[in-house]
Amino acid sequence: MSEQTVRLMAFDVDGVFTDGTLYYGVDGDALKAFNILDGLGLKLLQKAGIQTAIITGRQSPLVERRFSELGVDFVIQGREDKGQALQHLANELALEKKDIGYMGDDFPDLTTLDVAGFFASVPNAPLRVQEAASFVTIKTGGHGAVRELCDFILETQGFDALALYRGDSV
Repeated sequence: MSEQTVRLMAFDVDGVFTDGTLYYGVDGDALKAFNILDGLGLKLLQKAGIQTAIITGRQSPLVERRFSELGVDFVIQGREDKGQALQHLANELALEKKDIGYMGDDFPDLTTLDVAGFFASVPNAPLRVQEAASFVTIKTGGHGAVRELCDFILETQGFDALALYRGDSV
């Protein structure tokens, strides 16, 4: 990642922001648990001027709510071909491959490899997904993996995460 600067960081949801478990209530409502550390990681990326995006194959009002609360720039749901969705976003923002990062945990996320110059994953992803990744977190999805990646990106790009959080000039 040393030769590139991520200007847009996109993420899958299930298995990345969550542990991949789906909980269903008696009325059929799906529930998701999000880690608060991951949310702050997104806010720190945003403070550093890095745009954020969610690209998920599922459709969920919980995803819309959580990522709206966090001020995520682009929330794209119901897209099975994540690579096409990311390419469309890259074209819209006039970004090159070297400007784009993506974090995913399963085979559908591999379609982003032609679009994103930086691909990250989690240690509980299938081996072939981990092998495709430039960076694999130590923490698992839903347990701080996104925050770990955000801290890595910030440090690699010369930002001090604590200074960003405090609002110090960086």
